[in-house]
Amino acid sequence: MPGGVWGRARGGPVGALTLTALAEGIRASQGQHLAAPSRGLQTEPQELEPEAQVPALSCEAEPRSATTVPIAGNEPCFPPNAQEPPPEGTHQAPQSPWEEGALADLALHTAACLEEAGLSGTQATALTLSSALEARGERLEDQVHALLRGLLAQVPSLAEGRPRRAALRVLSALALEHARDVVCALLPRSLPPDRAAAELWRSLSRNQRVNGQVLVQLLWALKGAAGPEQEALAATRALGEMLAVSGCVGATRGFYPHLLLALVTQLHELARGAHSPDTPKVWAPSHQGPLHSHASCAVEALKALLTGDGGRMVVTCMEQAGGWRRLVGAHTHLEGVLLLASAMVTHADHHLRGLFAYLLPRLRSSDDTQRLTAMAFFTGLLQSRPTTRLLREEDILERLRAWQGNPEPTVRWLGLLGLGHLALNRGKVRHVNTLLPALLSALGEADSRLVGAALSALRRLLLQPRAPVQLLSSELRPRLPRLLDDARDSVRASAIGLLGTLVRRGRGGLRVGLRGPLRKLVLQSLVPLLLRLQDPSPDAAESSEWTLARCDQALRWGLLEELVTVAHYDSPEALSRLCHRLVQRYPRHVPSFLSQTQGYLQCPQVPLRRGAAVLIGFLTHHTSPSQVSQDLLDSLFQDLGQLQNDPESEVGAAAHVSSQQVSLLALVQSQPRGPCLACLARLTWRCTSPMRAPPVYADSPFQRRSHADRWGCSSP
Repeated sequence: MPGGVWGRARGGPVGALTLTALAEGIRASQGQHLAAPSRGLQTEPQELEPEAQVPALSCEAEPRSATTVPIAGNEPCFPPNAQEPPPEGTHQAPQSPWEEGALADLALHTAACLEEAGLSGTQATALTLSSALEARGERLEDQVHALLRGLLAQVPSLAEGRPRRAALRVLSALALEHARDVVCALLPRSLPPDRAAAELWRSLSRNQRVNGQVLVQLLWALKGAAGPEQEALAATRALGEMLAVSGCVGATRGFYPHLLLALVTQLHELARGAHSPDTPKVWAPSHQGPLHSHASCAVEALKALLTGDGGRMVVTCMEQAGGWRRLVGAHTHLEGVLLLASAMVTHADHHLRGLFAYLLPRLRSSDDTQRLTAMAFFTGLLQSRPTTRLLREEDILERLRAWQGNPEPTVRWLGLLGLGHLALNRGKVRHVNTLLPALLSALGEADSRLVGAALSALRRLLLQPRAPVQLLSSELRPRLPRLLDDARDSVRASAIGLLGTLVRRGRGGLRVGLRGPLRKLVLQSLVPLLLRLQDPSPDAAESSEWTLARCDQALRWGLLEELVTVAHYDSPEALSRLCHRLVQRYPRHVPSFLSQTQGYLQCPQVPLRRGAAVLIGFLTHHTSPSQVSQDLLDSLFQDLGQLQNDPESEVGAAAHVSSQQVSLLALVQSQPRGPCLACLARLTWRCTSPMRAPPVYADSPFQRRSHADRWGCSSP
């Protein structure tokens, strides 16, 4: 770098008067009116403490040559033509190397003083340099890093008030012309966490003239880093420090969607990296993680961005729904994005249009994390009616239909959710011809997310006015019963709940004997619902109880008390009354009931095996010999005999009692069946069956869902 009129004065003391004279000379080149040189450090008396009014800095650099720095006030600072101001609106280079060299010397001397000066010297140096930087700061590209090193060395030792503000003013003046260099110089000092660096970031955030430029540079640093690299972590931590300052978020008006999506996408990258066996874990959902982990810094920056822009309710909703935990999970990140989009639709919709427009080109990104995060946001924003008007509905439908044909299950899942939002978020059912085939097809998917999304959308469809109950009953009859016994707890509970909703919407027709498909679906699902009252999954058991209560109301069984008692207390007496009523109401369906129950005798879940054995016993006890075939009774007797050797003694005991009931019924069934003898057998059974002792089962050790004892009440 070219030297000043003093050569390259590296040694000797650097006086405050010298630095002030340099600054005055630079300002004089711009035609500024300066105070008399004799005022020395009193050019800005309102900013200096009394102890700062000293003739020289308490900074002494080790002499590396015999040259000393003369007092600038004893020589003319600039030639006469240097004081002519440049034409307005133009940017001129310095009119002589002398001017540029003077500012260079000032920067070099100031950097040395900032690193070694005392309290008063630092304040005087900072005030002098900030004035010079505001005049010709663009000439100091090579000195930015040196100046920042000096600031970082001095800021921790400076007292609050004018001395510290004077030093921070240098940083703001540098960032005004050299935002990129300032960011590059400060980022390495943010790792590990540095209090001085954090204070400098917050100082930049408070300056309305530079905070926008600095945020843009941090955004580019964040987007330019691939994966969980150190630069990305430093940029994330710096963004968190700046966005936490009140009023700073206003500087993001032009690039708010970019910053929001960059932080969310980074969380996706971190979640994928944490799932990799070669990458150390960072704040997985199962634990809080280290205080300064990358994921926690990104979450805090995202919270600060939302809170500073009036989205405090978004943050609260995410906390209550567990959204932040989902965002950092390897398998739940996209669920967290959907929760975030839903919360923004409800509580912070002023950025949705810009975010929606910014997402569109990223839906086809070649980077998986960017593409999937954008797809999840796009899907969630379809809940906003004003936002979806940015595109024609036909274009959105075409895009979602294309997602349905994607080989990746995650993309099909997001497309299914998007179809549900688009078709059902306006208070009426639309696009049924597109929506219903996609939902019914998804019920056969292996991915539980797809099946769950389809079941949820079908339930929402049923809750709409003028829902196609008859059509859905016909379509669901061959598909829904197998889902009632699905191995996945969430799918099983959702399928049972969907059946309850379907019965609730069609109860009017069921009461008057209509709704043929729905009536058949209910009778086909009755045994699974009764046995699922014993389901080890609390959600599935509660859903079964709710659905059976809807069936009791729609079909007027009058068995609500018995259903609740069986569900919560496993009462054999209540189950006996329930089976007696069902046998009386649906005698032609008794063989189907027994066959369905027989299938559960091999169930891997112990409570359901025992429940199936008990249900067979009571159904057989209340069944007429003419209602079942000998072959069915033989098959039941054989399976119950094998079940008596079950490893669980309670299951074997229940099977033994039920096999006795099957034997008694088979005994009557095996008598000669001529016309007269058959009538006599039926009459004999009707007369003697009330006198037959009902089966007696021991209390079940597997099912006690009542919490009455918690309130000091005894169980019945």
